Amino acid sequence: MQMMDFLNERAISCNLGAQDKESAIRELVELLVLGGAVKEKDAARLIQVLLEREALGSTGIGHGVAIPHGKSAAVSRLISAFGISRQGMNFDSLDGEVVHIFFLLVAPEDSAGPHLKALARISRLLKDKYFRETLLAAKDEKTLLKLIREEDARRH
Repeated sequence: MQMMDFLNERAISCNLGAQDKESAIRELVELLVLGGAVKEKDAARLIQVLLEREALGSTGIGHGVAIPHGKSAAVSRLISAFGISRQGMNFDSLDGEVVHIFFLLVAPEDSAGPHLKALARISRLLKDKYFRETLLAAKDEKTLLKLIREEDARRH
C-alpha cells in the first residue's frame, strides 16, 4: 500500500495554524472537506469521532509526528489529510515532544485491514528522520506532495 493510495492531494497544508489538539483535528478535517473527500454536513460528527479516539490515548507517536485516526460512515474508502505545523504543538505525544507532522486518517466503519496497513505504512515512513526533516523543510504543498510521492516510489 502506498500513501498516495489514500492521501487526498487537495487535503495538504504546509502551514497549519492550529495551536492545540482539537483545533489541529478540526483544521485537518476541514482540509478533507475542502478537498471534496468529506461532506460539510459530516464534518462535526467526524471531528467528534476523532476526538473520542484521541481520548483513549494520544495518536502522537513521537519524533514530532501524530497520526489522528478513526472510522466513520462519512467516508466510503480510506482517506487521509496531511499537514505541517511550523510552530509545533503539544499533542500529548508518547515522547513528550511537540508535534509538527500530522497525518489524519479516516476509514469506513466496516474497514479493518486497509486502515491498519495505512497506519503501518505512515508510521514506517515517518520513522525515517531524514524524510521527516525533508517534509519540514518543504516550502509549499506542491513540494510536500512531490516528496511524499518520491518516498512512496523509493520504498515501494
